[in-house]
Amino acid sequence: MNSLHDLRQKLLHIDGRGYKSYKDITGEYDCENFILSIDHVQGDPFAGPSKIRARVKQDIARLPTNLWETRVRRIALCDFLARVIHRHIQQYAHGHRGIGKSGLISIDVGGQEILERTAVVLNEHWVEARLEVGLPASGRTILAGQAEAMLCQEIPKIILHSLHWAQLTQEACQEHVNYAENYDCIRQQLAARGFVAFVADGSILPRTSGASARPLSQVQAKSFQSSGALQVIVDVPHPVLQVGEWASSITGLGIPQGMTLIVGGGYHGKSTLLQALQYGVYPHIPGDGREYVVTSPDAVKVRAEDGRRIMNVDISGFINNLPQQQSTTCFSTDNASGSTSQAASIVEALEIETSVLLMDEDTSATNFLLQDARMQALVNKDDEPITPFLDRVRDLHEQFGMSTVMVMGGCGDYFDVADRVILMKDFQPVDVTSRAKEITRTHPTVRRREVSSDVLSLATRVPVAESLNPSRGRADVKITARVVDAIGYGTESINLDAIEQLVETSQTRAVGYALLLIEREFMNEGISLLELCRRWEDYLNQEGLDALSPYVRSGQHPGNFARPRVYEVVAALNRLRTVRCHHLRP
Repeated sequence: MNSLHDLRQKLLHIDGRGYKSYKDITGEYDCENFILSIDHVQGDPFAGPSKIRARVKQDIARLPTNLWETRVRRIALCDFLARVIHRHIQQYAHGHRGIGKSGLISIDVGGQEILERTAVVLNEHWVEARLEVGLPASGRTILAGQAEAMLCQEIPKIILHSLHWAQLTQEACQEHVNYAENYDCIRQQLAARGFVAFVADGSILPRTSGASARPLSQVQAKSFQSSGALQVIVDVPHPVLQVGEWASSITGLGIPQGMTLIVGGGYHGKSTLLQALQYGVYPHIPGDGREYVVTSPDAVKVRAEDGRRIMNVDISGFINNLPQQQSTTCFSTDNASGSTSQAASIVEALEIETSVLLMDEDTSATNFLLQDARMQALVNKDDEPITPFLDRVRDLHEQFGMSTVMVMGGCGDYFDVADRVILMKDFQPVDVTSRAKEITRTHPTVRRREVSSDVLSLATRVPVAESLNPSRGRADVKITARVVDAIGYGTESINLDAIEQLVETSQTRAVGYALLLIEREFMNEGISLLELCRRWEDYLNQEGLDALSPYVRSGQHPGNFARPRVYEVVAALNRLRTVRCHHLRP
């Protein structure tokens, strides 16, 4: 193996040459306390950055085994280490030097959520950081002196202070891992106790702005406080500070299975609570304010999505009797309306066995939520193809076990179908179920329940592998994700604006490559979408997140994936305009 001295000599040799001569430094180098692997060198200063790895043996790193002995703890520890590396890059790296990406060092670090990612990996033998660097150039002329400073001075210093236990803030590391394990423990209790979500007392739910995931300061925000019948207690393995005292249990709001309405006046926190729940499918970092907002891992937020594509979805339970006798049992369109798109999204969620729907009146199609008594009197049912969600929400729970949590500010008819009604007042929850039910008795609705069938049908779809073509031009695979809400897949662009539970671009990138993996590995003839989901999840659990990349060679890495849920992967597949599906019934 080459030494760090050899790397310096190679850099000296190529100084002042054309940029492509940087390819000469590809390889492994022994840097005494770690192995530096230069896996990929960019073609020019403006291309995607070069990829390197820094691997430290565990007998040098000395990371305590108890911090990574389970999958949950390992993910949290790797997340913590990536954040430490990011901070030390800012501290020790000199930043931009030369043109293009010259001089930049980066690691794929997360936001407020703790996610499984490929930026840092570890096992019983070693811990490894995957970095991206912009090798310096003036024009397209190599600046070897600056490259030597980056690779031989700055990166060793970053690794020394980030991947050695003695150099870490050990208490903060332990807290980070313990928070994730507490979160996971609460999540495992939800279904057994009949909950779909839990919100801890003392949580800070509001964010600094609609464009930020960071919490509003405690000075500005009112902390969350449950009360009465809504209040429950959950046990956790690690003590937490709640109301100024350390305890082995957490008090908070338990949202039950069934139909839950979140109501209240404008600006009192209805949508803020729902947003916290939609992101509560992921653990959050200490200090986020939503650390112990825990939602069922398969909860899916659905909304109206004008213009989306729908392929062979049975929406007849919500929409039928279209003009010209167009069937909706195997419905397709390239330009769905708001109501049609929302109906399709619910059925697609059912298809992959989602157990919790999250919905907000503000982002739903009005005619999909309700047709009131006056409109029923004016428009004959024979002329109205839409069965409102109000008339189906109980069927979803009774037939499929699907619970719903819905924000509703303008329609009291939903009181009739709600199991629980939570009033948000000044960002605090109040159980008003009894009061709402009394209102239904004293002010009964005069609208009729209008459904075409007492039973919701659910069909099985089988995607066609050839319709997931990732190629473009001469490239066999062309997948890009530069923003969180769009994927370039082959010649197509997948719009993910309405998929609100994707939280970072690294997840979106992983979604694109998940589609590729599904197409290449699992799409045998007759395999249903649900079975494809199960096989994909099992494969990643066994092989790890690196397996998403088709370019991984032995020892090399894709250091910029964060694991998405299968629900977002399927949502992307459903919105890929080239996808074709066979429609099968049991």
